[in-house]
Amino acid sequence: MLTGGPSSFSIMNSSLAQPLHYAGGYEPQDSKEWKVVIPAFLGVICLAGFAGNVCVIGVLLYNSKKGKPSMIHSLILNLSLADLLLVLFVVPFRAAAYSKGTWYLGWFLCKTSDWFRHACMTAKSLTIAVVAKTCFMYANNPAKQVNIKWHTICAGLLAIWLVALGIPLPLWFFSSLWEPEAGSALCIVIVPARAHEFMSAFVKLYPLLVFCLPLTFAFFYFWRAYGRCQRRGTKTQNLRNQIRSRCLTMMLLSVTVASAVMWLPDWISWLWLWHLKEDGPAPPQGFMATTQVLMFAISSANPLIFVLMSEEFREGFKGLWKRLTLKKPLPTPEDQDETAADNSEGIPDPITPSPEAESPNQEKATPPAPHTSESMEIKKEMPVLPDVEQFWHDREAVPDAQDNDPIPWEHEEEQTVGCDKKSLRSES
Repeated sequence: MLTGGPSSFSIMNSSLAQPLHYAGGYEPQDSKEWKVVIPAFLGVICLAGFAGNVCVIGVLLYNSKKGKPSMIHSLILNLSLADLLLVLFVVPFRAAAYSKGTWYLGWFLCKTSDWFRHACMTAKSLTIAVVAKTCFMYANNPAKQVNIKWHTICAGLLAIWLVALGIPLPLWFFSSLWEPEAGSALCIVIVPARAHEFMSAFVKLYPLLVFCLPLTFAFFYFWRAYGRCQRRGTKTQNLRNQIRSRCLTMMLLSVTVASAVMWLPDWISWLWLWHLKEDGPAPPQGFMATTQVLMFAISSANPLIFVLMSEEFREGFKGLWKRLTLKKPLPTPEDQDETAADNSEGIPDPITPSPEAESPNQEKATPPAPHTSESMEIKKEMPVLPDVEQFWHDREAVPDAQDNDPIPWEHEEEQTVGCDKKSLRSES
C-alpha cells in the first residue's frame, strides 16, 4: 500500500491524484515521538524477523537433505524467504524514512521500495493459497507417498514470484521524486493524466487479486482439510499420519489467520487514501503508522507460530541452538583420518585400515582367533577314548524317537512295566 495522507500541495486536477500519496513508506510526521517510536518498533521487528526466519530456513534445508523434497516444506521455505527479504531490504529503509523529515534515500529506492514490498507480500499471499491446496491433498490421503521432483517444485515457486513481481509494476512506474522546495525532496506517486482511468481501476482490482481472492481460496481449502482431519481413521489407516495431518493443517491455518488479521488494516488505509475526496477526512498519522507496523510484524510472527505449533520445528530449533552453544566442536571426518594416521605411525602394516573398519565391535571380534588355536591344541593334548567315541557315534546314528513322541509319559510307563517283568522272570 502507498502510505501517506493529504497535503497542502496539489499535483493534478483529478480527484484521484489531488492528495499526496507517499511512496517508500515515507510520510512527514508532526510529532517527534512518532519519529522515534516507529523506527524503534520496526527495528525490533527487523531483528526478530531476521533471526526467526533464518532459523526456519536452516531447519527446512537441513531436513531436506535427509529425505525427499516435500512440496509443503518448499512452500513454507518460500514463505520464510519472502519474510526474510522484507526484513532485510524493506523494513530498515522504512525505519530510516520515518526518522527523517525529508526523503534522502535516493531515486532508486524511491522507485523500487513500494514495488518490492508489494511483490514480497503478493508472493506470500499466493504461497498461502498454494499451500492450502497442497495441505488439503495431503489431508485427503495422509498415508499416500507423493514424490515430487526438485525441478517441479522450483518451477512452481518461480511462477509464484513472476506473478508477484509483475502485478505491482504500476507502483514502480508512477513512483518518483518531487522537490517542492530547494533542498527538500518527497517520494510520491505521480499519475500522468493519460493513466488516470487505468490507475482508478488498478487501485480497486489490486486488493481483490492480492488479498481477497488468495486468502478466500486458502480458507476454503483449509476448511475442507480440517474436515478431513476430523474423520475417524479406519483400521488400515495410519493414525500417526492422521495426527500429523491435523497438526499441519492447524499450523498453516494459524499462519493464514494471522496474516489476514494483521494485513487487513493496511488494505483499509489503501482504500481510504485512494478514494479520499478533496474535503474528506484523512486517515490519522497514528493509524497509518500502526498499519505498517502490523503488516511488517507478520514476518516475525510466522516463525513464532511454527515453533509453538510444530514439534518438528521445535526439535530443529533445539538442534540449531545446541550446535551454536556447543563449546567444543564435534570432530570432523578429516580430523578422525588425521588422528588415525598419527596413531598408525611406526606400524609396518601395508594395508591402512579405514576409520569405519576400526570400530569397537570389530576390535572385540578379532580376539577369538588365538582362542580357537589354543582350543585346537587342547584337543590335541586330550585325546578321546575309543569306548566313549563309539558311544557317542551310536548315539548320533540312532534317531531319537522320544524327541518326536507326542505322549512320552505313556511310553515311559510301558518301559517301566517291561523292566519290572524282566526282573521278575530273572528272579524266578
